[in-house]
Amino acid sequence: MVGLDSRQGIGFLAACLSLVSVQLGAVVAKTLFPVLGPETVALVRLGLSAMLLFFIFRPWQLFSQQTTNWGNLLIYGMFISGMNVLVYKAFAYMSVGLAISIEVLGPLTVAMLTSKRKQDLLWAGCALIGILILPLGGVNQNFSYQGMGLALAAAVCWGLYIIYGRRVASSGGSSVAVGMLVATMCAAPLGAQHLDLVLSSYKVFFTCVFVSLFSSMIPLLMDIVAMRRLAAHVFGILLSASPAISALAAWFILAEALNTYQVMAIIMIVVACIGCSYTSYKQKTSSLKVSS
Repeated sequence: MVGLDSRQGIGFLAACLSLVSVQLGAVVAKTLFPVLGPETVALVRLGLSAMLLFFIFRPWQLFSQQTTNWGNLLIYGMFISGMNVLVYKAFAYMSVGLAISIEVLGPLTVAMLTSKRKQDLLWAGCALIGILILPLGGVNQNFSYQGMGLALAAAVCWGLYIIYGRRVASSGGSSVAVGMLVATMCAAPLGAQHLDLVLSSYKVFFTCVFVSLFSSMIPLLMDIVAMRRLAAHVFGILLSASPAISALAAWFILAEALNTYQVMAIIMIVVACIGCSYTSYKQKTSSLKVSS
């Protein structure tokens, strides 16, 4: 019989694999920009993911269900498209690590607004300080205000994606597959221009496949394994390391070195994410004790 520690160990490993996989996929995606451009890379990632998800979840039964909320599904897919295209555009103007650090403010803001805890003012302050000190190192190849604006727009889309994701969650993986298809159609007008170049060489094509697998499919499957075995606060704290992992991956693969201010900004945002996850957990355990 598998013990509790073994289950948690598998969940922890799955969460870590998901975290590393999605950030590695983001960094490798940027290597395709000189050939395809960020919009086409985003479109290929979404399109390949949509095909794989349709094969796995077979969502066509949604078309025969009268309870399917197509309005929410369409909006859900639009925000999937927005957060992918916008963050890839941000990568073109700034370091991957900095763009991801700004983008995670989306789910962080949603968590704070829905909790309404006074302690969250502290974590909101940490995140705000992180954003304010980002430009102090000066505008350079790792930072630009245009990239910051795009990453903030991606953060808004990510936050709204979470809100609408909850509304369509009852359909499980089928809603994700349909949402990814809608996202692909939304991204098509922007990314279709260089789509023919995907088949220009085996290297480009298989790099696109790698990005799709590591950015979408592997993290999705690993998240399912992790969320079944880990407490929500543990899973949330692990995901809070996303900015740091993406910065390390970008430094190792793309040689995107950060200055002191940028490192401090990432640390402040990571602390805000960890703090928000931990205080949420403490509040829930306190509420359970009171009710019992």
